Amino acid sequence: MAVATDASSPVDLLVNVGKNQSTKTLLRFIILFFIAGAAVASRLFSVIRFESIIHEFDPWFNFRATKYLVANGFYDFWDWFDDRTWHPLGRVTGGTLYPGLMVTSGAIYHALRALTVPVDIRNICVLLAPAFSGLTAYAAYLLTNEMTTSPSAGLLAAAFMGITPGYISRSVAGSYDNEAIAIFLLVFTFYLWIKALKLGSVLWGALCALFYGYMVASWGGYAFITCLVPLHAFVLVCMGRFSMRLYTSYTTWYALGTLASMQIPFVGFSPVRTSEHMPALGIFGFLQLVAFLEYVRSAVPSRQFQTFLYAGLGGVFGLAVLALVGLTTFGWIAPWSGRFYSLWDTGYAKIHIPIIASVSEHQPTAWPAFFFDLNMLIWLFPAGVYLCFQKLHDEHVFIIVYALFGSYFAGVMVRLMLTLTPVVCVAAAIACSQLLDTFLVAKSPEPAEAEEETAESASTKKKHGVLRTASQPVVGIYSYLSKGFVAACMTLYLLIFVQHCTWVTSNAYSSPSVVLASKMPDGSQHIIDDYREAYQWLRQNTHENAKIMSWWDYGYQIGGMADRPTLVDNNTWNNTHIATVGKAMSSREEVSYPIMRQHEVDYVLVVFGGLLGYSGDDINKFLWMVRIAEGIWPDEVKERDFFTPRGEYRVDDQASETMKNSLMYKMSYYNYASLFPPGQAQDRVRGARLPDTSPVLNSLEEAYTSENWIIRIYKVKDLDNVGRDHASAASFERGHKKKKTTKKRGPRVLRVD
Repeated sequence: MAVATDASSPVDLLVNVGKNQSTKTLLRFIILFFIAGAAVASRLFSVIRFESIIHEFDPWFNFRATKYLVANGFYDFWDWFDDRTWHPLGRVTGGTLYPGLMVTSGAIYHALRALTVPVDIRNICVLLAPAFSGLTAYAAYLLTNEMTTSPSAGLLAAAFMGITPGYISRSVAGSYDNEAIAIFLLVFTFYLWIKALKLGSVLWGALCALFYGYMVASWGGYAFITCLVPLHAFVLVCMGRFSMRLYTSYTTWYALGTLASMQIPFVGFSPVRTSEHMPALGIFGFLQLVAFLEYVRSAVPSRQFQTFLYAGLGGVFGLAVLALVGLTTFGWIAPWSGRFYSLWDTGYAKIHIPIIASVSEHQPTAWPAFFFDLNMLIWLFPAGVYLCFQKLHDEHVFIIVYALFGSYFAGVMVRLMLTLTPVVCVAAAIACSQLLDTFLVAKSPEPAEAEEETAESASTKKKHGVLRTASQPVVGIYSYLSKGFVAACMTLYLLIFVQHCTWVTSNAYSSPSVVLASKMPDGSQHIIDDYREAYQWLRQNTHENAKIMSWWDYGYQIGGMADRPTLVDNNTWNNTHIATVGKAMSSREEVSYPIMRQHEVDYVLVVFGGLLGYSGDDINKFLWMVRIAEGIWPDEVKERDFFTPRGEYRVDDQASETMKNSLMYKMSYYNYASLFPPGQAQDRVRGARLPDTSPVLNSLEEAYTSENWIIRIYKVKDLDNVGRDHASAASFERGHKKKKTTKKRGPRVLRVD
């Protein structure tokens, strides 16, 4: 005979709970899937509005290196010596790059080909960053779930991470740079570190070390992890929270992670021989010492242990400092690099290493940039950090340390906004979920619950010395009107945030640098394609080994699109070679021509935006060329000579004679006045009225000027042609009748005025 069971029996309750959990898990999965889809879709504006193309400057080298890897295999790529860059020096490419990005793209390419999916490597490179943005959103979800029990916080963090402009700026389609995969690895490594710390697990510590090694292979910003994890461990020890969990997780991470990072040729022995890595090594040794002292304390009486503690800590600390100073003095440990000095002193690079200061992304961050890249998260961020202070578990200490550390470095360098964005998304999600979880609950507390809550609050405050009686009224927002108002305001803020992120992504971060766009009077879009026109001209009209001299900004693009050898590029590993180009650009032709002949230069490329109003041209960058050259040849190149007696940087008829005679000035304004009626030649970038007489070039001849005059290419003349042109120009200027000249060898002819 069947026995009837009550509907509210424990078995039914367990079944219902299991069904609810399954439903919630399925909903979370669906929501995360749509968040990942939104993250990918928001990064496709550049492909939709323009075309599937590689953006910016550095990605063109990464794309070229990836094609070499796919075509020649991993071992040939590892041993690749590129003789088409940094002529005549060349570059040991395999040992001077982070290969993680190229290897990841190559692995995806071969996996898809193995599955018989016909795909071009260019499409993989273009879409890699959007694809990894979905993974980054999931990593933010996992990291946030370790900070709070609220199920909504992780989903909000994933949504914020997916569409925040601070991360989108380096992950749109076509932005094939190291950060395309590095930010995912950064966030996921932090998640694994928190997981290992909470569990004290060697397995999770080893996984953290594995992804840390992947991060080292992908981006030089791995130093952020190398410094932040030791700082977190040190703060925990200072708070009296040393435990075997901390010891196990940190020791596993550091030992395995250091070994993994040393497998990258570009890194090599840096983890044990550079000052940037010494904090991680120091905390590793410090934890060994603390663990030893914990063992001694368990076996030695307290008074004797106190004496041993003071003597032992003082002796070990003194020996460690002496060892560090001695090894640094004798060259075994390299001192801090200029890039790290510039993080502590924002004026250091401009004075001592101008090539670092010349890069726009190395400049200090302007305040509006925080609001532009983070929008409303900027005020939710401190609220989330405050909530972490209320709980202050080990994982919350990490968020607090990360917030302080990341905020400082994002303030001194624009590029490091990338490293701040993840913790802003996590903290803002914690604060936002707290608000929504509080005010989206329709049920108000019963009187008994209110009294219990009041009594509990009173007992808590009594512990802290604050007296409160139970007769005091309960404070809270319990009316539907109040809850609806707060929830509606929060929803409105979130909608405005989504609108802002979409607008910024579409208009500010989705335009490739090689393809410019402007609006016509009727509102239609006009494409300005001078860069690719010029690079295509070089590819089709010059010899395959023709050497191109330009400023280093355009080296990767020339090598990637024009496929021609260059003197310098964006790797900037040889300051003297770059200064040589800067000297050639800033000197008179008599000085520049021997430099170009010595380096076998066939063509010189300059970017000029005076006609179109394009402000990113070489005249605006010219002072950096002068400063870098002055750092190597202070007696020959002087920055003050390029200013007027009143200290003005001018390009009109009042410009200094040194400025007018420089090769850069002549190449930029050569034949430019012929485009305007007499007396109306205008530089639209600098707002200057130019002389009617264009500069005269003797050692170069104009080979190509793009449609909008943005790219100008000049061919370096042979010695005989230079001699004839110099003699003709001299005789013309002096009013003499042109005479037949004899062929003379270079230097002597070049002295003719």
